[in-house]
Amino acid sequence: MKKMFAILFFVALTLGMVSTKVGAVPFNGVEFPDGEVSFADAVISYEPDYDPEHSATPFEKASIPSNALGTPNFGMVSLGDGGRITLQFTDNSLTGSGDGSFDLWVYEVGPDVEDTYVEISKDNITWYSVGKVFGSTSGIDIDAFGFGTDDFFSYVRLTDDTNEGGQIGDVVGADIAAVGAISSAPPVANPTPEPGTFFLLSVGLLGLLKVRRMLTI
Repeated sequence: MKKMFAILFFVALTLGMVSTKVGAVPFNGVEFPDGEVSFADAVISYEPDYDPEHSATPFEKASIPSNALGTPNFGMVSLGDGGRITLQFTDNSLTGSGDGSFDLWVYEVGPDVEDTYVEISKDNITWYSVGKVFGSTSGIDIDAFGFGTDDFFSYVRLTDDTNEGGQIGDVVGADIAAVGAISSAPPVANPTPEPGTFFLLSVGLLGLLKVRRMLTI
């Protein structure tokens, strides 16, 4: 029996069926059930000069978009007056909570309280507006916009509200330190399996064949 359990455990581990869940971790007073995994992982685009009618852009040290990735720390990126940034979750996804709780949290820092428009997308093509955050660190309940626990989003786009905060200066525009999914789900599956996926499936199938042979001996 012990031998059988060990074999089955090996096969499950090979196929990625054994997993652990990170406990809830607070970041600046906000709890994220999935811990560090909850935060945006990649920058898709950074457009501090996106709005042609507002040309003020931040200086070089405030124009490092990767500062918006990961957990909130001392780094941040300024969006520019009317500028925007698009971020992606790669090891998780944003989903609804099924109630009125906040699902998405935006850490906006800096000397001015600056509003930011928020959009979410499943494919980086079709975008849905979910209102805006009103400066500082603020949350959004995506359920209030018709989404729920069956919706999974990989992309978040933040756009500076030109009517709020200063329109000139070294750190013009909303200053984003981090973006996290409080309501976090597994990452959206890639429709085209990567080479590594085929390798794992092959190893798993070989393991199953080995188990079958051992059971018939």
